Amino acid sequence: MTAREPLVNGNGWLAYALAATVVVLDQSVKAWLLGAFDLIDRSPIQVLPVFRLTSVWNPGVAFGLLRAHGDLGRWLLVGFAICVVIALALWVRRAERPLNGAAIGLIMGGAIGNNVIDRVRWGRVFDYLDFGALHFPWVFNVADASISVGVALLVLDSLVAGRKPATA
Repeated sequence: MTAREPLVNGNGWLAYALAATVVVLDQSVKAWLLGAFDLIDRSPIQVLPVFRLTSVWNPGVAFGLLRAHGDLGRWLLVGFAICVVIALALWVRRAERPLNGAAIGLIMGGAIGNNVIDRVRWGRVFDYLDFGALHFPWVFNVADASISVGVALLVLDSLVAGRKPATA
């Protein structure tokens, strides 16, 4: 690294900005649904024929898997999520492509929103987006969607970056 080379490039800043946006959006929606909207007492609410708001408390990691029963599991998941976010934050400082930076930012924001903030506050994750009418069996939230989209974009970025132009 030269003296003029920045520690974080523009794609790294994109990732950090997206992560912060996801955290604010995720936590704001949860605060509104749990507070003023009072989803706990009103759940489920049919919004569209294929979508409803359903209050679910998820002690697991993703889709209810790897349940974190008890304080030890809770804090192990928080610690693991913090380690993943730190690793991603260090990795993205040198992201070469905007898609890579965006993908990592979405994953970081989702991990902070669900697996750090929710678990520290409540010991579990609050899920509410229910597309069961489409035969999608899991209830999820903005942070979950952010992680899923981020992983898909990361795979897409690796496929696009791995392609070599055809030579004549």
